[in-house]
Amino acid sequence: MAGLERLDDGSLKGLLEALLLVSDDSVSATDLAKATGAAPGDVASALAELSAEYADANRGFQLREVAGGWRLFTHPAFHDQVADYVLSWDQRRLSQAALETLAVIAYHQPVSREGVRAIRGVNSDGVIASLREKGLVREVGHDAEHGQAVLFGTTRAFLERFGLRSIRDLPPLEDFAPDEQSKQFIRERLSGRSLQSTLEEASDDIDDERDLLGDGDDDEDGEALAEAATPSDSAGGDTDDE
Repeated sequence: MAGLERLDDGSLKGLLEALLLVSDDSVSATDLAKATGAAPGDVASALAELSAEYADANRGFQLREVAGGWRLFTHPAFHDQVADYVLSWDQRRLSQAALETLAVIAYHQPVSREGVRAIRGVNSDGVIASLREKGLVREVGHDAEHGQAVLFGTTRAFLERFGLRSIRDLPPLEDFAPDEQSKQFIRERLSGRSLQSTLEEASDDIDDERDLLGDGDDDEDGEALAEAATPSDSAGGDTDDE
């Protein structure tokens, strides 16, 4: 295609482009149909055609279907230049600690704070709080088997930010492993049985320490032992993404 198709005044495609430009979030074909007064099938076809036209013309923007809706994105080839241009970009960038925590939640959701700590090896409460403020993770329930601990999962905003239609589109972590040993390590870390075993072992260690001290009923001592049995983040390690 030599260039984008010229649209007639009042065309459905032109109206859809205008609506998508002013939308902060992805918009479903159904909602766009209501806004345009067109049939949902016609809207879905027009969106798919626009997406193909932009891709074929290699424009600086793309129309992609993510999180159950459609949204305009800048072309990945210009990511670095766009990042430098947008002054507030650094405020939205995630730290290494935040990315690690977000990955654990994304691949193992629903997961508790203790579950995240068991996998990362450090206390991640501060990072989880920051990710919640950014709208990337949310509370999705409680774990009845472990004192009604809060369980976390990712949000629609997470799907949109990473260009995913659903969690099923997450790439297998094993694809990034350099060798079979690393793949096995990943399988164990993401295994519910392995995670449960890790949590139970940590709990047993704390109970053993309490028995040795002969003061198993003291809650404050128990909390101190829990901290001693679990590695903690280095100073500021959980606030890199603030």
